[in-house]
Amino acid sequence: MKDIQNLLWATGITASLLWSCGSKPAAELTLSSLNPADFKTEIAGRPVDLYILKNKAGVEVCITNFGARIVSVMVPDKNGTLQDVVLGFDNITDYMNVPSDFGAAIGRYANRIAYGLFVLDGDTVRLPRNNFGHSLHGGPQGWQYRVFEAKQTGDTSITMTYFSPDGEAGYPGNITATVIYTLTDDNAIRIAYEATTDRKTIINMTNHAYFNLSGDATQPVTSDILYVNADHFTPVDSTFMTTGEVLPVAGTPMDFTTPKVIGEEIERTDYEQLINGDGYDHNYILNTKGDATLTAAKVVSPASGISLEVYTTEPGIQVYTGNFLDGSATGKKGVTYHRRTGLCLETQHYPDSPNKADWPSVVLEPGQTYASLCIYKFTIEQ
Repeated sequence: MKDIQNLLWATGITASLLWSCGSKPAAELTLSSLNPADFKTEIAGRPVDLYILKNKAGVEVCITNFGARIVSVMVPDKNGTLQDVVLGFDNITDYMNVPSDFGAAIGRYANRIAYGLFVLDGDTVRLPRNNFGHSLHGGPQGWQYRVFEAKQTGDTSITMTYFSPDGEAGYPGNITATVIYTLTDDNAIRIAYEATTDRKTIINMTNHAYFNLSGDATQPVTSDILYVNADHFTPVDSTFMTTGEVLPVAGTPMDFTTPKVIGEEIERTDYEQLINGDGYDHNYILNTKGDATLTAAKVVSPASGISLEVYTTEPGIQVYTGNFLDGSATGKKGVTYHRRTGLCLETQHYPDSPNKADWPSVVLEPGQTYASLCIYKFTIEQ
C-alpha cells in the first residue's frame, strides 16, 4: 500500500513538473475558431485586443479595436448551424500587414474624394491620393489602420473611441469619434457613429464589412438575391469617381428595386456603368430619406437561407461586389479570397460630396455632433 502511495506521489510530482515546464490548457477559442491571444499586441504604444459580443440567441460577433473592425459574425443558417458570414483575418499580424478594409470603421471620409482635393471656406484642403488619383477611405492611413480605445460595457455592447488630430491625413480639426457596436437579441448589429470637432471639417463614416451569407467564403456572392430601396444612383467614370449626375435605375442593370440575383446582369459588356465599376461599385440614393425604420437594402443567400437587412439614417448606400478581391489575401481558416466572394453594403453620404454643392452636406461645425446609424439585421428565409 505504501508503495502505491509513493507511486501516486511521484506521479503527482511529475505532472506538476510537466505543468510548470509549459504544459498549459488550450486557449478558449471563439465560436468562429478565433484565438483571442492572436489579437493581443501593442501598436504605437496602444493595446490591441479581440472583443466578443454574444446575445441570448447564441449569436457571436468578434471585434478588434485595430480599425474598430468586425472580425467575425456567427449567425444560424436555415438548419440552425452557426455560420461565419464576414471576411477577415484570424490574427492581428495580417490586419497590420495586408492592406484591407475588412470589417473596418472608415473615416474620416468614407469612399472617394476627387483628386484628394476640396475647398472649405475658401481654403483648398489636400489629401493623400491612394486610388486612381483620388483619396479613398481617408487615404492610405485612414482610421481602418488606427487603434481605437475600447470600452466593453457588457456582453452585447462595446464603444470604440478615436481621437484624430488636426491635420491628420490633411483633414482640418481635432475630431473625437465614437463607434458603438450593439448586438441585439433579435440578431442585429447596431452601429452608432458620433463625432465632434473643434474646427470646421468634413466627415463621412461607414462600416466596410464584406458579407458572404453562404458561410463559405470560397463561393461568390453573385448567386445571392439583392434588394436595394433606391430609384436613383450616382454614376461613375472609369476611375470610379462620381460624375455629379443622378440617374434613374429603371430599365438598367442597376435596378434592384425588385429583388434579383446579383450576378444576373453583372457581366454585361453593353452597359457603361458595369464596365466603369468593374461590376457593382456604386452609390445608391436611398428612398428611405434617413428613416432607419425602413429597409434600405436586403440580401439573401439561397444556399444558407441567411438574410441580411440594412437600415440606416444615411442618404446613400454603396453596393460593392468585391470586384477587387484577387486571391492575394488569405483569410480565416486559410481561405483565399477571390473575386466577388464578398458583398459590401456601406451606408454613407455620397462619394465626393465636398465637391458637389447640391448633394447632402458632409460639413461638421464646432458645437455640432455628427451622428449616423447603421443596422445589420440577420434573419432566416427557408
